[in-house]
Amino acid sequence: MPERFAIYYAPSPAAPLWAKAVEWLGRDPLTGQTIDGPLAGTTRDALFDRSVSARRYGFHATIKAPMTLAEGTTRDDLEDALAAFAAAAEPVAIGPLKLSLIDGFLALVPAQQTSELTDFASDVVEAFEPFRAQPSAAERERRLKGGHLSARQIELMDRFGYPYVFEQFRLHMTLTDRLPEHEREAYMRAAAAHFGALAEAEATLDRLVLFHEPEPGALFVRRGDFILTGEAANARIRAR
Repeated sequence: MPERFAIYYAPSPAAPLWAKAVEWLGRDPLTGQTIDGPLAGTTRDALFDRSVSARRYGFHATIKAPMTLAEGTTRDDLEDALAAFAAAAEPVAIGPLKLSLIDGFLALVPAQQTSELTDFASDVVEAFEPFRAQPSAAERERRLKGGHLSARQIELMDRFGYPYVFEQFRLHMTLTDRLPEHEREAYMRAAAAHFGALAEAEATLDRLVLFHEPEPGALFVRRGDFILTGEAANARIRAR
């Protein structure tokens, strides 16, 4: 499988939430820096073992899942499309955050997800679908392994390459891999201690962030932020 690109939401690199999340996961996908040192409520080694996948992907919320680019499209094309989309789209309120366990994964999620947020994510999924190469039959079978997807989720995966889109979408910024049941409350307490008030702070989806997996299994890298300004849409309104 060649390189992949993903369209995520992630806080500004200057935001306190980004800094705390990078410290929690122990890796900064923007700078490549590895972060060590003590954590409240858990040990660095223990968390390292429980966040292998979360650390590889980097702190983010998936909007358009990792994809191989379709034949005839390039990274430059994708970045141009992201810039155009961001110029036409307004920021969307996420609202206050909360810590939550999702199928055993610890994550930061909206306290209440709005229809506006779901609709925005759906627009991104559809707008960038032309850039997604279709998976092979073997890749599809790998994704179906385990039989945990509903019929609707399989339908969405076959259509858009990811089962958790449209009405199945739940914005979440993952902090661990799936935790053993007996460890979940302890990690919830550790995350609450680490993030403090940031775990319940107001958030805004103000950008789309391009992440890049250079080769299969490589660490995902934060390659570019595309700030949602709405300037193009506002210019059209003023010109009427």
